[in-house]
Amino acid sequence: MSSSKERSTQLTFVERHGLWNDEQFDAAATADKLIEENRLEVVRLSFADQHGILRGKTVMAGDAARTMRNGCTITTTLLVKDTSHRSVFPVFTAGGGFGMPEMEGGADVLMIADPTTFRVLPWAPQTGWVLCDLYFQDGRPVPFSTRHLYRQVLSRLAETGFDYMAGLEVEFHVFKLVNPRLDPADATWPGEAPEVSLLSPGYQYLTETRFDQIEPILETVRRNVVALDLPLRSVEIELGPSQCEFTFQPQVGLAPADTMMLFRSAVKQTCRRLGFHASFMCRPQLPNVMSSGWHLHQSLRDRRGANAFASDKGILSPVGWHYLAGLLAHARAAAAFTTPTINGYKRYRQYALAPDRVIWGRDNRGVMVRALGGPSDSATRLENRIGEPAANPYLYMASQIVTGLDGIKRKLDPGPSADTPYETAAPLLPKTLEEALAALRKDACLADGFGKSFIEYFLRIKQAEITRYQSEITDWEQKEYFELF
Repeated sequence: MSSSKERSTQLTFVERHGLWNDEQFDAAATADKLIEENRLEVVRLSFADQHGILRGKTVMAGDAARTMRNGCTITTTLLVKDTSHRSVFPVFTAGGGFGMPEMEGGADVLMIADPTTFRVLPWAPQTGWVLCDLYFQDGRPVPFSTRHLYRQVLSRLAETGFDYMAGLEVEFHVFKLVNPRLDPADATWPGEAPEVSLLSPGYQYLTETRFDQIEPILETVRRNVVALDLPLRSVEIELGPSQCEFTFQPQVGLAPADTMMLFRSAVKQTCRRLGFHASFMCRPQLPNVMSSGWHLHQSLRDRRGANAFASDKGILSPVGWHYLAGLLAHARAAAAFTTPTINGYKRYRQYALAPDRVIWGRDNRGVMVRALGGPSDSATRLENRIGEPAANPYLYMASQIVTGLDGIKRKLDPGPSADTPYETAAPLLPKTLEEALAALRKDACLADGFGKSFIEYFLRIKQAEITRYQSEITDWEQKEYFELF
């Protein structure tokens, strides 16, 4: 008979630390079968970093079952990088800049698979993919893992008797790749942007002609998205040149954020393999190209599975009414999560189907939050139009829940519907990322909901981006001053 110590060493990391529920153990067994039945050769293990970028490693299929249950090491330095992929924390000092010995010296943490996310990638031959969470060697979740943070927020929401439901409307651009800029001279840090050409000239919103011009590549993307079992609802042509939009059916909990992560990756990888460049950058620096947004449709579901925003009388229930007020009360601070890039703030323009101030309206596309539905409408929801498609979905959605719950807790009032959104007196949205970060620093609700240490961590990374941006000489400066002075 083996000793208790011997039996404990036979347990996997997942079993020793109780990291999976019954659904995940069942999903892992299904993943094992899929690997064998599809004769997969490799499995990609990925996690979402602080920017919502997938990072990870690829393991041989024969090792995948063991690795999913025992973890794959990944360096902590991946958690200290800004969008240029430069480290902004002193990782080789005591505590690694965090005051945490676990983050010191580029030490390893473990990627532990969430087997419910396992997929066979339709565009990569004999390749599986699974989304992972980050844990320290002693089984504690890494506190800077954004998927884990979102899971914590969902748990606090569940304690109040609700689940979060969200549907995605995602705008982005697809271009023909003309020059990928792979000459050694182009390998700067970050690298030079690729040269592209348009697939459609735009400015014929939702016309079939414009859609057909871009349809050949969108059809391939669509087939891959459907093959991934993502709940695609529609594929649409947008107003701008080479601009399109994919919308998705509502999902609950982690699922909509996971969908956004896999969707963006699928689009970019599919397009690149076929000689195209897909970009979720909000406003590319290309002539005549328009800004892209990410509209987040959201509601709460009660324990009976009913829509807690639906009302028998007005457009919103008291729960929905107060939740809406919470979104507005903290909108300027939450913009750091809904619009986390310097570029995204160039979208907030008057009369541009994008918000520029903190207001709501009933079925009005010029406001920040659009209320949709009505008496006894089970699809009643709020559409937040503030987000950019480059946002980290875990932080975007977490910010909505945290601020919405504050509105419910304090019974806040959002005020009347704004029927003239660009003329209604209201606080303006931040004009810059720096302004959004300043608002975030002062917001006690988000500090409590995300944790002060995470807010400080996030602020430091984003401030590093702003500092680099402010040190660059721009085209505008060159044109404005070089000849004049």
